[in-house]
Amino acid sequence: MIPLAEALDHVRSHLQPLGERTLAPADAVGSTTIAAVTAAWPTPPFDNSAVDGVVVSAADLDVGPRVLRLVGSLAAGDAPGRPVEAGTAQRITTGAPVPPGAAAVAMIEHVEVDDASGTVTLHQGLTDGANIRRAGEDLQRGAVAVDAGVELRPAHVGLLASIGCGEVRVRRRPVVAVLSTGAELVDVGTIPGPGQIVDSNRPLLLATLRSAGLESVDAGRVGDDVDEVRTRLAGAAAQADVVVTSGGVSMGEFDPVKAVLDGTPGWRWMQIAIKPAKPFAFGLVDGVPVLGLPGNPVSSAVSFELIVRPSLRYLSGGGFRGGPELDAVTGEWFRRRPDGKVHYVRVRTDRDGDGRTVVRSAGAQGSHQLSGLAAADGLAVLPDGGDLPPGAPVRVLLLPSS
Repeated sequence: MIPLAEALDHVRSHLQPLGERTLAPADAVGSTTIAAVTAAWPTPPFDNSAVDGVVVSAADLDVGPRVLRLVGSLAAGDAPGRPVEAGTAQRITTGAPVPPGAAAVAMIEHVEVDDASGTVTLHQGLTDGANIRRAGEDLQRGAVAVDAGVELRPAHVGLLASIGCGEVRVRRRPVVAVLSTGAELVDVGTIPGPGQIVDSNRPLLLATLRSAGLESVDAGRVGDDVDEVRTRLAGAAAQADVVVTSGGVSMGEFDPVKAVLDGTPGWRWMQIAIKPAKPFAFGLVDGVPVLGLPGNPVSSAVSFELIVRPSLRYLSGGGFRGGPELDAVTGEWFRRRPDGKVHYVRVRTDRDGDGRTVVRSAGAQGSHQLSGLAAADGLAVLPDGGDLPPGAPVRVLLLPSS
């Protein structure tokens, strides 16, 4: 067996980030920027009010009740109005430009407006600049809004919109083909006969790719004939940037994916020191990376999170890393025995009274038992060793929630 890190290093050494494309920011979520994007104008573009209230001059910041004369109002979308002079105030709404001479804005909750007399009474003192959002407070003109090598999130879309960016150069995200192998498989909707099972791996992997916002190709399922698998792999490689297979990579007599990849560029069959998901195969078919996952459904899903997801992110121009991780403590006994492997236990996370993340088993842990995976929101990483008691520290790889 080899460490997971060795398997990842081998895969990464045979991957090259894909080419670039130009997209609208909203269409580029999940993509990685190639070049930095700078602000064409400052944000905010002008001094504006952070609250509904009244705007006053520097002469009227003193502590203590004072009565000022109301001389106008400003709403969001207005041009800056007449200057604010000592002894006067102007109504202002959130987002409205503050007029010349403005020193602070008093919140409407802290003043008393008398429309009949046209006055406003301030009951609290104000600091200079209170409740005023200054031009360029977020970004100055020419400042880097989004750096190169950033994986865009929805918040970046808003940021880029705020600086008027209509398109962004990003690394192309991979198209992924998914192929299931196994003579025992039948499609969803077919009642399995003796010795048959429904193919759950392909729907699971395709759904995982969709949830990651990636384009996928359903390459179908194929039996255990080596020539047929070779033909189907070549067809899948012609349609995609990477091919993910499930099944046919173990030590059995009928493991066709391993047989087809044997001798291809980058070929390596690995027994990784993890549980589940020990067997894994890799090779290049017509220059396209093929990642051969094990056939047990939980093993296939765990392999995706540990190996495929980092690979797809790397091809997209991002870092070679999987999902987010966090530190937690066990909320119950985690039984295991030393076996030379790192165990990835399907868990549910919760918070205790001290604010710690606590993990408990999500249910059945067999590599064929999808019920435990479906109930889990994370994988607890248990290094080789013995039982873990309640309260033991543990690292958790979070599973995507959508």
